Amino acid sequence: MTRPGLVVLEERAARHPGRRALGVPAGVLRTARPRQWIKNVLVAAAPAAAGQLDSRHTLRQLALVFVLFTAAASAVYLVNDARDAAADRAHPQKCHRPVATGQVPVPVAYAVGGLLALLAPLGAALTCNAMTATLLTGYVVMQLAYCVKLKHVLVVDLVVVTAGFLMRAMIGGVALAIPLSRWFLITAGFGALFMVAAKRYSEAVQMEGRGGATRALLDAYTTGYLRFVWQLAAGVAVLAYCMWALESGGMAGGSLLPWRQLSMVPFIGGILRYAVFADRGSAGAPEDVVLHDRALVVIGLVWVALYGLAVADL
Repeated sequence: MTRPGLVVLEERAARHPGRRALGVPAGVLRTARPRQWIKNVLVAAAPAAAGQLDSRHTLRQLALVFVLFTAAASAVYLVNDARDAAADRAHPQKCHRPVATGQVPVPVAYAVGGLLALLAPLGAALTCNAMTATLLTGYVVMQLAYCVKLKHVLVVDLVVVTAGFLMRAMIGGVALAIPLSRWFLITAGFGALFMVAAKRYSEAVQMEGRGGATRALLDAYTTGYLRFVWQLAAGVAVLAYCMWALESGGMAGGSLLPWRQLSMVPFIGGILRYAVFADRGSAGAPEDVVLHDRALVVIGLVWVALYGLAVADL
C-alpha cells in the first residue's frame, strides 16, 4: 500500500471513530495469525509418540499448553508487525496487515504483544511446571531476538525458526514429564528444518531473476544451498524415524501386525510427497501445503491410523 493509501485509511478512521474502536480488537486478532495456530497442535507430538493420549488429565493439560503456546506465538507476531509496520506498507501483500494499515496502532500492538509475552510463561509456571515455563520463556526470548536481530544472520535464521517448531514438539512432553526419545527429537528437529528450508527454497525460486527479495537474507542464500539443506534434512528425518520405529521395547509385542514399523511407509510417502512441492518451488507455509493437498491429507490419516493401532496394541 502506498503512503497516500494509508492517509486515506487514516482519514476514514477519523470520520468514524466508533468503527475504528470496534476494529482494533478484530485487527489484534488478525495480527495474532489464527491460521498459524494449527502449528501449535504439535504440542501433542511428544505425548502421542509416547502413546499417552488416553487420559482426561493428559488432554486437559495439552489443551492448556496449546493455549499458552498460542499466546506466546501471538505475542511474537504482534511485536514483529509493530516493528515492521513501515516496511510492510511498501510490500504488495503485507501492506494489508492491520498494523501496517493503521487499524491497530503500533503502541497497541506492542502493548498487547508484551502483555502476552509476560502472561504465557507466567501461566505455565502457575499451571504446569518450572521446565514448561522455562521452555516457553526461552521460546519468547528467542523469537523476539529473531524479530530484532537474528533474522538478519545467515543460517542462524533457519536454526531459530526450526528451533521454534522443535520447542512446540517438545513442550507437551515437558509439561507432562514424559521422557523424550532421542529419535523423536531428531525426527522432529530435522523434519522441521526440512519444511523451513523447503519454504525458503520456494521463496528463492519464485524471486529468482526478479530482484528485491522481501524476506531478510533471502538474497544471501543460493537456491543450490537451500536445496541441499532441505534434501539433507529430509534424509536425516526419514532415517531417524525409521530408527525410532524399529527401536525395540517401544510398544508391546502382542499386536496382530507390526503397526509402528508399517507406519514408516506413510511417513516416507509424506516426505516424498512434500518434496514434490519443494522441488517445484511451491512449498509455501507448511499448513497450506498439507491442508490443500488431498494426497498429503490421506497419507497423514493413514499414518495416524497405523500409529493409533500401534498404541492400542491391536
